[in-house]
Amino acid sequence: MQPLTVHETSRNPLQRIRSTLLAGLLGTVTLLPLSGPGFAQNNAEPIRIGGLHSFELRVSDVERSLEFYQGLFGSPVLNRLGDTVSLQIGDGPQYFTLSPTRRDEQPHISHFALSVPDFNLFGLQSDLADHGLTRTVATMFDGRSPLELANLTWTERLPEDGDDMTTDNHHLYFADRDGIRVQLSSPDACGSGEGPQATCNLEPAPEEGLIELREINHFTTYVANYQLTNDFYRNLFGLENQAFQGTFPLLGLGDGRQFLMFVGGTQPGEPAQPGRIDHASLNIENFTEESVLARLTEYGLTPRPEGEEARPLQHWVSRRMPERGGAPGGTPEVYFSDPDGIHIQLQHHTYCGGGGVFGEDC
Repeated sequence: MQPLTVHETSRNPLQRIRSTLLAGLLGTVTLLPLSGPGFAQNNAEPIRIGGLHSFELRVSDVERSLEFYQGLFGSPVLNRLGDTVSLQIGDGPQYFTLSPTRRDEQPHISHFALSVPDFNLFGLQSDLADHGLTRTVATMFDGRSPLELANLTWTERLPEDGDDMTTDNHHLYFADRDGIRVQLSSPDACGSGEGPQATCNLEPAPEEGLIELREINHFTTYVANYQLTNDFYRNLFGLENQAFQGTFPLLGLGDGRQFLMFVGGTQPGEPAQPGRIDHASLNIENFTEESVLARLTEYGLTPRPEGEEARPLQHWVSRRMPERGGAPGGTPEVYFSDPDGIHIQLQHHTYCGGGGVFGEDC
């Protein structure tokens, strides 16, 4: 029987019945915490992470998105696996992946990844269990909603994995309290797995690109209770506040510029709606508001009309004023929407989410 992979797009009725029965049986065995309920978050040592590592865009047409992003950024291909393509950011090892949307799925940012020094898949599974995350063999595509995956951890095998590919090559994920999917990766991973058999297969971009990327800067995610979600990540990874934008803290990591930002309400109890990664932010070379907008316009994007929701292939500027931690005249934050309407932010390479003209004061 062909094993389930992250790229499975459909199943016939018999497969669905078999999967449902199997999930029910596994639920009695594998959906058991690997640690006692009283041992978790307060007593477990934080997992040490290196920084932001990658993210995945689910897009309606991979080849169209590949042409768009390579033309804009000049990003080389790191890997092609099945129907996914991974593109290098800056000099690497950071990257982002283009994958096709699944049935009944809209284009979106599906997950972000964090690098873990001395990555050990089995050790990390144990560490996640110590923090109260339940280990399961279920994957994102077994019919569960994001909230049904909340507080679970699992591995996924790669497409085209042969029978000789070992388990330690699989990708490792967990879903937080809002159902946001997070991958943990080795620092040198490039989209082809985690074990010693994983390799990068660099393909230069066909042209230079108009904007030179430096690194992933942050992800902004909407959640039900931003205070509880921030506490979750502080406990899990030992993160501290890097700056504030209004009432919302920025959880710093990596080189002092990267961060995670969780915004939203203060809904008590368990989330009623799943969280949503709103945008990814990339630091770039040669940033000024005017020059970035000019290059986006040159590439064919148009200004978003004032007061309207962004449509695909538009650009706009949000000015973060002092009450939200910005500069006196407003720290400019530049955004664009890709062919599927996914939002990407572009900032100066010193941007850390704080004050100053470039958002560099944290």
